Amino acid sequence: MVAVALTWVDVSGITRTKTVPVERLEHAATWGVGMSPVFDVFLLDDSITSGKYIGGPSSDLRLHPDLSRLRPMAALPGWAQAPALRYAQDGTVHPLDARALLRRETERLADGGWSVRAAFEIEWAVSLKDGPKGDGDAFVPACRGPAYGMTRVTELAGYLRDLLSALKATGVTVAQLHPEYAAGQYEVSVVAEDPVGAADTAVLVRETIRAVSMEHGLAATFSPKVEADSVGNGAHVHLSLWRRAGASGPVNAMAGGDGPCGMTAAGEAFAAGILRRLPALLAIGAPSVASYLRLVPSHWSGAFACWGRENREAALRFVTGADGEQADAANLEVKCLDAAANPYLVLAASLAAGRDGLGTELRLPEPIGVDPAGLSDEERAARGIGRLPESLPEAVAAFEADTVLRDALGEAVIDTVAAVRRGEIALLDGATPEQVAAATRWRH
Repeated sequence: MVAVALTWVDVSGITRTKTVPVERLEHAATWGVGMSPVFDVFLLDDSITSGKYIGGPSSDLRLHPDLSRLRPMAALPGWAQAPALRYAQDGTVHPLDARALLRRETERLADGGWSVRAAFEIEWAVSLKDGPKGDGDAFVPACRGPAYGMTRVTELAGYLRDLLSALKATGVTVAQLHPEYAAGQYEVSVVAEDPVGAADTAVLVRETIRAVSMEHGLAATFSPKVEADSVGNGAHVHLSLWRRAGASGPVNAMAGGDGPCGMTAAGEAFAAGILRRLPALLAIGAPSVASYLRLVPSHWSGAFACWGRENREAALRFVTGADGEQADAANLEVKCLDAAANPYLVLAASLAAGRDGLGTELRLPEPIGVDPAGLSDEERAARGIGRLPESLPEAVAAFEADTVLRDALGEAVIDTVAAVRRGEIALLDGATPEQVAAATRWRH
């Protein structure tokens, strides 16, 4: 090992880094590495906005690597990665440290005897690196087999083999990998772990995919909308709530109960809390202008605020698992999220929403077993099915008005997220869908 990348994810969902030679790692862990807080108000094109709490050239933070999560990056020989914790120079936690926010939310749940297991599904599309004109900006699918077809595995078998090998050597446990719907698109699923670990793993998986792609002369994009006329990339989150149960170990609250689809009352309340806050959560989980080109009905993106058992058109899909494994496998899949999101921030907000559901003993509405887009407006209204925000400004308005998320995340987070979102709305104001896709394509 020669060097260590200290990484964190900014409000725009871009992974930033400072790196240190391995000989300086102990010093970095003790004293930190300097980094300006202004990166929290960087936009996706690296221009800078400002908010009430963050902005300007003054001040400094210290990045401290979490050595418990130090991992070798098998796809980048000689390199390792450690997620950074961000502190002010006086040792206080930076209010925009999303990893610290997520840790705090897991501790709040733990105070009530609860834990959460989480995992991200990561979708990406692979392009021939230089495109037809050699400019590197165009997207040219690296494979053209049918959606979900074995042909796509055969076309890029060596690439996928090396990716799986690199992930394994990096310490990531892959559950499955498969071709997806859009041209050149794949998805990898990893096993569930604690929420902070799940977000750390999401960052590590994406950087591994990026590195292996480059080694094969390809370019990987995680953008919510790679091409304006094609299906975009999601980053679905799987969540399950677990109750401490003494010597017998944790018990999954999403199974074994008398509630909908076998949920316990607590599992239902947790799910209902997330469902209620989805419009506001989108400002974090579908955070780019391009996100709303992806979040459209009848595209399996979860464009309607409803839930259903194994319903891939519902924003909240309840996954039971096969008969006999429900006690371990039952979980919620939040489908309306994409990879422009900061994984730490989206999990922190989701856990806060679920915790509020637990505290208020919320109940779910009736499950939806059809594509909501196929129902009339009157039928949707009668069944309580609302359309999720159709634009980033709508999501930001819902986010700023949500008192539960404001209380959980803090004023600095609310203000900074809203400022960055408005900056990117202004940046792409008047752009066509094709221009939005092009501007976002290689940023995430």
